[in-house]
Amino acid sequence: METEGSFGSLLRWAADHGISDSIDQHTSRSCLGRSLCVSFFPDSGGKLCFRRGLAAVRQLNKGELILRAPKSVLLTTQSLSLEDEKLAMALKIFPSLSSTQVDYAIWATEKAALKSRMDWRGVKGLMQESNIKNQLQTFKAWLWASATISSRTLYVPWDEAGCLCPVGDLFNYAAPEGESFNAMDVLSFPSHASLNDELESLEEQRDSQWDLTDGGFEENASAYCFYARESYKKGEQVLLSYGTYTNIELLEYYGFLLQENPNDKVFIPIEHDIYVSSSWPKESLYIHQNGNPSFALLSALRLWATHPNKRRGVGHLAYAGSQLSVKNETLVMQWLSKNCHTVLNNLPTSIEEDDQLLCNIAKVQDLQVQRELRKMLLTYGGECCAFLETNGVVNRDEAESHLSEKLKRSLERWKLAVQWRLLYKKALVDCIGYCTRTICSLSS
Repeated sequence: METEGSFGSLLRWAADHGISDSIDQHTSRSCLGRSLCVSFFPDSGGKLCFRRGLAAVRQLNKGELILRAPKSVLLTTQSLSLEDEKLAMALKIFPSLSSTQVDYAIWATEKAALKSRMDWRGVKGLMQESNIKNQLQTFKAWLWASATISSRTLYVPWDEAGCLCPVGDLFNYAAPEGESFNAMDVLSFPSHASLNDELESLEEQRDSQWDLTDGGFEENASAYCFYARESYKKGEQVLLSYGTYTNIELLEYYGFLLQENPNDKVFIPIEHDIYVSSSWPKESLYIHQNGNPSFALLSALRLWATHPNKRRGVGHLAYAGSQLSVKNETLVMQWLSKNCHTVLNNLPTSIEEDDQLLCNIAKVQDLQVQRELRKMLLTYGGECCAFLETNGVVNRDEAESHLSEKLKRSLERWKLAVQWRLLYKKALVDCIGYCTRTICSLSS
């Protein structure tokens, strides 16, 4: 973590270069203080990993300009190329260095780690041609740089790689609302065959609405401007929406997750027959964090539970979100409940075991000496022993040494992984409850 001195230097540098949280142009030793201030939030309303953020220093009204960063301070591939001719030439040879999204959590970690190393190998030639210092060409340096770009860049219209905005990246995240389309949206689609394109269009419209609320680059001001997405009282944390993310995406790209995320998605195995019984894209067939099945999942299951000869006749009802019959709805709920039970039973640990593991991790995170950590984790056994072995905490010669920063980060990542899988399992349990209540209401 930065020292107070270095962080203060950043804010003074930002003020000298025109970054300000005030629309009034006046000289100040800090770019903050009129609308915002840096603060720490130990309990950030369901955010499991936030520390530092921006707080309101006065009443802020929704839509009010709260931070402005001139174009001259935005770091983009374009601005870097203007400063480094060799880099500009190398970027023309290697036009695409963007990351791609992993498919799902079960293999997200392995795939992300593999891809990071492959990306690094793919750009080693670029770094050598650019005469980058040797210590900045290492895999560790590449991980830091790529993580900074993937987690901190903001959209600008003239550079597809985005930009880095000093001080603007201090805002913590607030999730936009969840599933936004409804029966009227679906009924307005020209044909069910174009559902994928129409859903993407709806999501783009929703994202653009949030972009207008939170901020963006404004040509007339030649600056990146941030606006209050809602009204804030003095002392409240001012949040920014980076877009729509599931918890596994937030964990992978930003290093945190949300206890309450309206955009989180829980996927369960679905037979091929269900996929082909409707035109819904696979990524729309999921369970919400609160346990409710998505609009598309219910629609697809209702069609699947209908005899193939009768699907055409009731398709318009299923795509509009209507129940087709008591028998059909009961079959859907039974299938959904059964499959959630199957997934839960096949997972290595239960909700109760994960809750206990989180308690154990919290206890060892307060320890300072490796010997104490090793002793405590060994008494817990199971996954705790596997953690010790994976992280090399088995050498008695280092038993008296203090916990390294690397080991502390490993503990934090382990805790986040357990928190994610716990939320996943709770969503499945809540879905079973949803199905049970629905079946009871149908039979009454």
